Amino acid sequence: MIEVIAEITGSIQGALGCLGAAIGVGLVGAKAAESVGRNPGASGKILVQAIIGMALAEGVAFFAIFLNNPVG
Repeated sequence: MIEVIAEITGSIQGALGCLGAAIGVGLVGAKAAESVGRNPGASGKILVQAIIGMALAEGVAFFAIFLNNPVG
C-alpha cells in the first residue's frame, strides 16, 4: 500500500510540474503576441526571447518528470 501511495505522489508532483510549465509557455506566448502587436518592427527580437523563455519553462517540465519519478 505504501508503494502505491509513493507512486501516486510522484505522479502528482510530475503532473503539477508539467502544468506549471504549460502555464508558463502559454504566458510567454501570449505576451510575445501582445508585444508584436504593439511593435511589429521588433518581431525578430521578440521571437528569439520568446523561444528562450519557452525553452526554460519546458526545462522545468523535464525536471519534474525525470527527477520525481526515478526508474527502478
